[in-house]
Amino acid sequence: MPVTAVSGSASGIGAAVCAQLRAAGHRIIGIDRANAEVIADLSTRAGRQAAVAQVLEQSGGVLDGLVCCAGIGVTAPSSGLVLAVNYFGVSELLDGLTDALAKGEHPAALVIGSVAATHSGAEQEPMVAAMLAGDEAQALELANSLGQTHLAYAGSKYAVTCAARRKAVQWAPQGIRLNVVAPGAVETPLHQAAKDDARFGKAVREFVAPLGRSGTPEELARVVAFMQSQQASFMTGSVVFVDGGMDAMVRTQRF
Repeated sequence: MPVTAVSGSASGIGAAVCAQLRAAGHRIIGIDRANAEVIADLSTRAGRQAAVAQVLEQSGGVLDGLVCCAGIGVTAPSSGLVLAVNYFGVSELLDGLTDALAKGEHPAALVIGSVAATHSGAEQEPMVAAMLAGDEAQALELANSLGQTHLAYAGSKYAVTCAARRKAVQWAPQGIRLNVVAPGAVETPLHQAAKDDARFGKAVREFVAPLGRSGTPEELARVVAFMQSQQASFMTGSVVFVDGGMDAMVRTQRF
């Protein structure tokens, strides 16, 4: 039975991924702040280290899969918190669980990115360079001084996508696959909070994908399950948009 760790397992896309992978025969080690096999706060270094230690203990040091779904959005109380969870909460799980994945059977990892990563100018934000350099203190300081959670969100998703692609190349000789799924609007508690927010709600509600609706967590989970399976055995370093056509609508001359 494959053993897969899933962060953000208690709700939204993470919960749907857990259900889909369990149906495919995986034993799941969920990571979340409550209602999970591993209770941890990924916004802090201590919380991330505790999460890694508990996953290693519960898996016996061998993992077949890792899916990083935990994330926070534009309604977060600070921009720095967005980076702490969305970037550093992912990168430290990937780093801390590399050896366990290397011991697994057909190991595969996946990061939930976002179509927001393609936000114009995200790659030029100084906080992105700080994230990719691993300088959490500097990245959080830059994000908080900017004070724009929507830019912090886009920047964190751009950075984590770049980091995952770089790591996919590093991991490939060990036989570990690593991919990114980039959702658009998905009906999750996170998305609902953005729709209800006085600052961002109107823009979020009016930005509709060409398919005319938001996605469901289950639709995302089915793609994740495929990419974690041996059916996707030659896929690594890929970014797959599951966004109802949003990226195609916005970036008509890039792919």
